[in-house]
Amino acid sequence: MTQQIIREAPAPDPLEGQQTNAFFHVPAPNEPILNVNNIQGNILGGFNKDYQALLFLEIENPKAFKQWLKSQIDFIATASEVIAFNRLFKSTRKRRNREGAVKVTWVNIAFSFEGLKKLTNDAGSFKDEAFKAGLAARAADLNDPVDKDGKPIGWVVGGPDNGKVDVVFIIASDDRTDLLAEVSRILESIVTFTDEQGKPKSSGARITFLEEGANLPAPLIGHEHFGNLDGISQPGIRGRVADNPKELLTPRQNPENKNQGKPGQDLLWPGEFVFGYEGQDNDAKTLEHSKGKVVSAGLDWANDGSYLVFRRLRQDVYKFHKFLNDIAVDLNTDPRKVSAKLIGRWPSGAPTVRTPEKDAPNLGNDDDANNDFEFNGDDPPKDNFFRNDVVPPSDDATGLRCPFIAHTRKTYPRNDKTPGGRVPGSEEIDIDRSEVTTQKRRLLRRGIPYGPVSPSTPNNPLKDDKFVDRGLHFLAYQTSIVEQFEFVTQNWVNNSKFSEEAATGHEFEGKLTLGPDPIIGQSDNNKPGGDRTRKFFIHLEDDQNKPQTKELTAPEDWVITTGGGYFFAPSISALKDVLTK
Repeated sequence: MTQQIIREAPAPDPLEGQQTNAFFHVPAPNEPILNVNNIQGNILGGFNKDYQALLFLEIENPKAFKQWLKSQIDFIATASEVIAFNRLFKSTRKRRNREGAVKVTWVNIAFSFEGLKKLTNDAGSFKDEAFKAGLAARAADLNDPVDKDGKPIGWVVGGPDNGKVDVVFIIASDDRTDLLAEVSRILESIVTFTDEQGKPKSSGARITFLEEGANLPAPLIGHEHFGNLDGISQPGIRGRVADNPKELLTPRQNPENKNQGKPGQDLLWPGEFVFGYEGQDNDAKTLEHSKGKVVSAGLDWANDGSYLVFRRLRQDVYKFHKFLNDIAVDLNTDPRKVSAKLIGRWPSGAPTVRTPEKDAPNLGNDDDANNDFEFNGDDPPKDNFFRNDVVPPSDDATGLRCPFIAHTRKTYPRNDKTPGGRVPGSEEIDIDRSEVTTQKRRLLRRGIPYGPVSPSTPNNPLKDDKFVDRGLHFLAYQTSIVEQFEFVTQNWVNNSKFSEEAATGHEFEGKLTLGPDPIIGQSDNNKPGGDRTRKFFIHLEDDQNKPQTKELTAPEDWVITTGGGYFFAPSISALKDVLTK
């Protein structure tokens, strides 16, 4: 049964009218009704399964493939089905105080631009240039290692030498046996496809890559391979799943802020993630009044669809843990504290803004508290330097609790001062405008680890006897690959000067305490033989409570891109009425 921690979505009773928390069902009559019977399930609901497989296909014969694809449409899970199941699963688990007896297997599908061109004549009308170019062609721009011709190095899927990836199936299940059975069903149907009369036919497809992912075993359930709880900070989404104004996709669970789901989870308009709905207004003055125009992909049939970014990220666990251990010895502190300062969260998920000097597992496990903080503003220091167990609102404009380079801060700067908040014609930064523009860059992340768990820990780094391929299947939905995934990667994650606006005024010995994201940030020296060294600053207290600010040097990458692709996940109606005609 599923052990995966399903976060950012509440556990309402499975049937309307049984919820006792009055605030939980605050009506939102002005929010759009989402076409959840037409939107694929992993986009808005999230599969959240313990076991998941990615199956990639090349379309060799478009005409034959369309006939085969038509036979698969009824297996594609909708948002309506996934949301209903997730509610039932969590309600059952909560009531029984243990894993329930309900389980299910889901399937979703997405197509590359090259794949869509084989199925429809109007694919060229898609507006996103990154989607049309493909991830491999954009690898150099993302600082992925490439050869002298700009081709990505070391890829096992999605690269120019790996076979075409026109289609990707995402298969997910609570039970591995059920997962393998569904994968086998799809594979068998590709190889032994028959028509309605039972006559053998070509499926028109060729299998190019298949790989399983899985939630890590205890005690790392819900964590990634480096040992940190993952998937905590997901955006809330405005919109209703039924005509009833109280049936919200993201129920309102923060009585102090009607514009949030859970505390700290800002609500965004659905057009940021699904085409055909209002998105965020990048020119709005405040986040509260940031409803924008309907977002279009360039084609009407793309409505209720979403772009999907896939990155296969290999993690070198030993090298990362050894780095933590070496730095901890040098700074006379705990390796887990070094990790927390690089991530912005402790292994439990507890944010360093709220508990900067020690882990707080209860906080990390509390979905109503572990995301309830901001960056801009300051809590007054206590005693020597920091203050633990900060009660919200928790802030850290100085970057002392959560360094400016921390992964969580670099990928989602919340209300930090950013270039997007600059007032035209001046050096002033408008905090409200900063946050408005930051929220235009959010992603719906649906990743899962792959590969066996490592015996290594930050306190006891252990090297594998032989090479072991492990890492993360990074999956994320959005409506602009250029302005969401690529913007975050290029302008925030890899940019050693982001965010100068936030760090100015908080220098250490005359230097801005900045640098690239130490976890997934990459050097722009990405050609063969290029120096991949990265430098960044952290702040912490040593074992004698002495505050330290230190510039660290990472000599190599711990996260290495080994494949990926840009895809479009169409609606059910698009599968039926466009892509199989």
